[in-house]
Amino acid sequence: MVREYVLGVYEDEGKLFDSIKRLRGSGFEIHDVHTPYAVHGLDDAIGHRRSRLPIVTFIAGLFGTIFALFMQFWTMGVNWPIDVGGKPNDSALAFLPVTFEITVLLAGLMTAAAFLFRSGLFPGAKANLLDAEITNHRFVVVLYHKNAGFDPQLAKRIFEETGAVRVSEKAVVA
Repeated sequence: MVREYVLGVYEDEGKLFDSIKRLRGSGFEIHDVHTPYAVHGLDDAIGHRRSRLPIVTFIAGLFGTIFALFMQFWTMGVNWPIDVGGKPNDSALAFLPVTFEITVLLAGLMTAAAFLFRSGLFPGAKANLLDAEITNHRFVVVLYHKNAGFDPQLAKRIFEETGAVRVSEKAVVA
């Protein structure tokens, strides 16, 4: 399967936002934008949804809390009760530090794993750079030919009118 892309390369952040506004106004769906640094407001400009990683973090943290409390109550209260200075075996206050640490550990590890899995950045993944300047000092807007209604000539014209340094088409075998 061959995937076809149209790329617009910009030197200026302002021109980048102008082109994104014009492209979205013309009905184009922006596949990706590559920048040399984090650009405030770019996610909203290209129409990305909020990340669902906080949900993964919350669920993993909740599981970590339940798991830590269950294991401590079961170990100290049922399986292997040890009398330490006459304190009760199932004292919840004694379990708070370990519960906190397990919660943070599992939440962090599962968030990192979900991010790497979802973004495809697992070990051994090969980078698929569409342009040599993507990782350099330029801003690159990437449009993907998803349907038959995609007009590459209109996209190129919008890129040129908004001040793109270079406009190119790329075909990638997937």
